[in-house]
Amino acid sequence: MSATTKPGPALTGRDEIVTLKHGAGGRAMRTLIQETLAAGFLTGPVEGIGLAAMDDGAALKVGDRWLVVTTDSHVVHPVFFPGGDIGRLAIAGTVNDLAMMGATEPAGLTCAVILEEGFRRADLERIQRSMLETCREAGVTVITGDTKVMGRGELDGIVINTTGVALTDRVVPDSGLKAGDRILVTGTIGDHGIALMARRHAIDFDAPLESDVAPINALIAGALAAAPGAVTAMKDPTRGGVASALHEMAEKSGVEIVIDELSVPVHPVVRSASEMLGLDPFHIANEGKALIGVRPDYADTVLAALRAHPRGSDACIIGTVSAARAGRVVLDTGLGRRLLAEPEGEPLPRIC
Repeated sequence: MSATTKPGPALTGRDEIVTLKHGAGGRAMRTLIQETLAAGFLTGPVEGIGLAAMDDGAALKVGDRWLVVTTDSHVVHPVFFPGGDIGRLAIAGTVNDLAMMGATEPAGLTCAVILEEGFRRADLERIQRSMLETCREAGVTVITGDTKVMGRGELDGIVINTTGVALTDRVVPDSGLKAGDRILVTGTIGDHGIALMARRHAIDFDAPLESDVAPINALIAGALAAAPGAVTAMKDPTRGGVASALHEMAEKSGVEIVIDELSVPVHPVVRSASEMLGLDPFHIANEGKALIGVRPDYADTVLAALRAHPRGSDACIIGTVSAARAGRVVLDTGLGRRLLAEPEGEPLPRIC
């Protein structure tokens, strides 16, 4: 007698399995976090900016100042890539998340490292040196940490988690845009994602391209000091790229953002590679750039401050905020206007 089995129930939206798109920084990831991991934690007795804000970190009132806290885990593949490695990424990523909330002087970082059995000690030492050098650039150090080792095949090499804390007098959320504000970007977009893709798939380009991974807290400090109170919102366009970051800012602020495509700086190699691979530079990750909303009367002042710093030499004013339709991002191509779609996920998984 042959055995028969009844088909299981169809997967619903709540039952679906987790896929790579759920960790890629787009709308799918935000929805997963809100519906599962953050459920129950989104409300609570937090005075300041908590998990419900889904910002780059949390901000808690301590006396007359703000304590900013952020945490991030890093699973980049390959571990070493043009312009950086997982160690530099771990330090810079957390420092930059603090800076995006106005906390440009980090007090300290924690670091947890999970290693797969068989990971080369020489590679671990190379990563540690990179982390140390990046800490020196950012003016911070690792103050405590943890290490675990898992069996072969239970982990892909190495995972690093970093947490950062800092004090600031003024918190800058990603939801503070107002009609009339200008949108600035601190440099060329898409460098990190394309550099990783080239290394991962052994693609050679005519010109060299490196990831932009770097701590930009000093760059942001200069922009904030140039026009105190004029910066209304900030976001670093990592997973999901500029498009995802702009959508988050527009949706949370209840505004429309209009981007002048011709003003957006894109490295020629990134543009060529994106066209060849059918990718949109607006959807590709960055690890050393920021989107900044600035009151219109101070946009040129902040731009000048950014360009005076070596990491902001390619900074540009790329857009304007309006009250037309909340949550919408419009791309002005010079020949017409179209909606800039938010990616469901990152076209290249495991980029940070």
